[in-house]
Amino acid sequence: MPDYLHALEQQSIHVIREAHARLKPLAMLWSLGKDSNTMLWLVRKAFLGRVPFPVMLLDTGNEFPEVYEFRDRLLAEWGLDYVNAACPPIEATDATLPPAARAAARKTLGLKAIIAERGFRGILLGIRRDEQLIRGKERVFSPRRPDGSWDFRNQPAEFWDHYQTDFPADVHVRVHPLLAWTELDIWRYVERERIPVCELYFARGGKRYRSLGESDITFPIESDAATIPEIIAELERTRQSERAGRAMDHEREDTFERLRAAGYM
Repeated sequence: MPDYLHALEQQSIHVIREAHARLKPLAMLWSLGKDSNTMLWLVRKAFLGRVPFPVMLLDTGNEFPEVYEFRDRLLAEWGLDYVNAACPPIEATDATLPPAARAAARKTLGLKAIIAERGFRGILLGIRRDEQLIRGKERVFSPRRPDGSWDFRNQPAEFWDHYQTDFPADVHVRVHPLLAWTELDIWRYVERERIPVCELYFARGGKRYRSLGESDITFPIESDAATIPEIIAELERTRQSERAGRAMDHEREDTFERLRAAGYM
């Protein structure tokens, strides 16, 4: 493993262990995408093959069939404590949002509901800073107000791997072990560790999915990359955004910022 991948791995494992030690109860969001599956792999490394907290899918009912099949296979193989968190209907979301963003906002409401139901103090998420500009403002340990909203202008300082974890009892903390990783880092690590990923990432008929979201608002990109080495080679030369296939990223300019400020992942 290249030294920089080893450093990223060790840093992420440190964050995961710190979250487990200081934020109880803790859970992890598991979207079945390449990032959350990499995070789940790191959790298993951190705890000698165990996952000592629940993993949750925020389920809108609109995931791809291949995603559900992939989930069922890994649940059987890895013996996970799995929570299927059903998301409210689109009618419950903010009607001022554009259509695709409203569909995505269902997951925000689903997350708020499961946090309220289970009383989670910490939630592990597999987001990265390089994915989207507003995510570049995140912290590794990021507090959320009681209503789940995010004040990105008022985040705790994080220096020399020292993280603030002591927050008021009425807030929860989003923890981002992969924040410093890039899309290329993820795929190089997936290749090195042989981490299972959903088949939708591999090209069929000249198209593949670079990012996985709900089936009604996520579309494939043109690609002939049918293996992990081919995906890595493609990413080393492409200038296309990772989220080019996400419908909500092509709506109003401020849409993603509004979603995240309201509690989106």
